[in-house]
Amino acid sequence: MPDEPSNTRPPEDVQEISAPEQFAALAHPLRQRLLFALGHTPATTSQLAVRLDARKGNVSHHLKVLREAGLVHVAETRQVRGGTEQYYQRTARRMLVAEPQPADTAAMFAGVAQELEHSPVEVELTLRHLRLSPAKARHLAQTLARLVDEAEEDADDQPVHGVLVTLYQHADRAGAAGQPGGEAV
Repeated sequence: MPDEPSNTRPPEDVQEISAPEQFAALAHPLRQRLLFALGHTPATTSQLAVRLDARKGNVSHHLKVLREAGLVHVAETRQVRGGTEQYYQRTARRMLVAEPQPADTAAMFAGVAQELEHSPVEVELTLRHLRLSPAKARHLAQTLARLVDEAEEDADDQPVHGVLVTLYQHADRAGAAGQPGGEAV
């Protein structure tokens, strides 16, 4: 019997995150890690527990929360030794947060931070502040989104890499319009 289902439907391309239950589901680091783990291949509760070094009961609970929030679904079920085995899959390849809120953003970054901590290779993490007109900022955001969307993936036997892209306007207004106090990093 194969380790993964063969007749699953592919996830949608983009899912907009906007409902309170979706933000609540994303607020727990293990649920974030489950979504990362389900990024490409459907998996069972047992497979996810082993992959994430977590207790099966915890994984089952958090999958239920993600399922109720519409972020994962049961892609396939199989009869195994008198029981039913369920393969879970993300509902979308990419999740877009429509209107990020501070608590939701912090929760998502906490999940990413855990993934960075467990990365077996050196991590690329860069923060840079740029002075950009609104038009240039929009262009940069569109270019970054296109770059990520158009990245071609290698074969299934290659490692999975996470990509987090954000462009935001710095809140420090003291340096705006050439006034003293602004800095570029």
